[in-house]
Amino acid sequence: MSVVKVKELEGRLFEMFPRDAAEDWDHVGLSVGDPEAEVERVFVTLDATVEDVRAAHDAGANVLLTHHPVYIEAPGAFVPKAGAYPQASAAVFAAARFGVSVLSFHTNLDRSHEARSVIARRWGLNALSSLEHVDDSGATGYGVLMDVERLTLRDLVERAAAEFSVEPRVWGDPGHVVSRAAYMGGSLGHFGELALAAHADAIICGEAGYHVCQDLALRGVDVILLGHDVSEYPFCAVLANACAEAGVSTDEIVVSRFRRPWWTYMKG
Repeated sequence: MSVVKVKELEGRLFEMFPRDAAEDWDHVGLSVGDPEAEVERVFVTLDATVEDVRAAHDAGANVLLTHHPVYIEAPGAFVPKAGAYPQASAAVFAAARFGVSVLSFHTNLDRSHEARSVIARRWGLNALSSLEHVDDSGATGYGVLMDVERLTLRDLVERAAAEFSVEPRVWGDPGHVVSRAAYMGGSLGHFGELALAAHADAIICGEAGYHVCQDLALRGVDVILLGHDVSEYPFCAVLANACAEAGVSTDEIVVSRFRRPWWTYMKG
């Protein structure tokens, strides 16, 4: 297998997840690193924190490939320890110190066919379309609309709990029958309205505000909250596969184990 440079890896990944598919506010592609460096090993994970940079370095990787960008807007300075500056300041400092290039593919990956496919396979369901373009199954776009074999909401939640190893927060009647479900990785935002317009009985997502969930549930759309990170971790597999297609040996691609940086208190 031929040697791949960082800039070549970035370019090939942009062919799969086009830059112009990303939101204008998003920061995708290379954040820090040497474009001319040869890719030795790639560490794939969801985020680009200091801990993730160190984990990549400890794994012998000189490329950290993430879904979430290390920053959306560059911080005012890059420093050894976060505090007065955001954590991205220290993450970029560490990446430069260790010689780790950071590449991120965020909203452009969210809109891809690959993201849609991995989610549908994870649920074992048929993907009809994205949520952005319900009338065009071939169009790329955010989210997934899926046919369900008439499960109750309780059944769907139990499947989510088992598949994602999480205790979902749920809005809706447990006995409500779900025939069509929507999925939106990360934050729900306004996509609940698109799920409603697409006649989805439930939407599964990472996170959503109280009033958004309350409103959707009262309008007949159940809401299943998995956690932002939990809902998007499957995209690491998309990145790893894309990295292999871009010419990096599978022996030199390491996918991090899921690490939840938050916890839930359960009384006694």
